[in-house]
Amino acid sequence: MIAFINDHREAYGIEPICKVLPIAPSTYHDHIAKQLDPSRLSDRAKRDEALKIEVRRVFEENFRVYGARKVWRQLRREGFTIARCTVERLMASLGLQGVIRGKLVRTTISDRRHGRMRSGSRTSVCRRKRRERWGLVPRDRLAGAGRKPP
Repeated sequence: MIAFINDHREAYGIEPICKVLPIAPSTYHDHIAKQLDPSRLSDRAKRDEALKIEVRRVFEENFRVYGARKVWRQLRREGFTIARCTVERLMASLGLQGVIRGKLVRTTISDRRHGRMRSGSRTSVCRRKRRERWGLVPRDRLAGAGRKPP
């Protein structure tokens, strides 16, 4: 949204655009002020910017193989005090992902040439057998279900 406002603010102005979009003008001005003056960023945002460099460095030094857990452990060995969830968040924001061991999960891919089973065709048979097994269907009604009475 900020980029859209920046692109169109000369033609329409900030206030009218913000009235149409779901953003307050003060939010836009605050965002721009933080871009121009990084000292206005929150402590977490400042620390994140410094840690992103370290996370990327460890990831690159280890052949882009390490996941969040191993990057976190390496940073701890190097003396950084950082939570694992923070490393996970920073790696996600940087678009970094470790290598996944084993085969990738492949779900069943149906063959479109084969038709789908009619709804309820097998379930009604299974339900009838189950009811027979537990004695819930009277014997005389079994004859009407396509079976001979005993």
